Amino acid sequence: MARYNFNDELLQLRKPLSYFALQLTSNSEDADDLLQDTMMKAINYRDKFEERTNLKAWLYTIMKNTFINNYRRAVKANTIIDKTEDLYYLNAPKPADENAPETTLAYKEIVKKVKELEDEYRTPFEMHYTGYKYKEIADHLGLPIGTVKSRIFLARQKLMSKLKGYV
Repeated sequence: MARYNFNDELLQLRKPLSYFALQLTSNSEDADDLLQDTMMKAINYRDKFEERTNLKAWLYTIMKNTFINNYRRAVKANTIIDKTEDLYYLNAPKPADENAPETTLAYKEIVKKVKELEDEYRTPFEMHYTGYKYKEIADHLGLPIGTVKSRIFLARQKLMSKLKGYV
């Protein structure tokens, strides 16, 4: 398959792949990431694709395998394997670093700097920090999603410049 035809067909299958990614992840941002990973793998391994075979099925397989591998990697990263005789590590109390004086002072300083931000930057930033998705923030504030992303980005930039000692 010629390079131009492959890329052309790949782009034509973007929409159905996007729907499949959304079915797998149930999250539009994760679906976009999965779609991007799939497209990159397809481009990188295009020499493995055999002409006159089903490109759509090949891409769906890449996407499904990428999703499964990412899921397994995430589960493995959150798994603690304790090989001690009495499961010491699993039963050990969590370190109390969060109550250390320097952590408390740093937290207060960061909160102070966040509160100093103009409302147009602070509100979307705080909403995003507490777990709202970009779309939810945009709907709540009545702003375009691009404006929300821009304001969160600018809030981060302002905070990083104000908190250079903490970055």
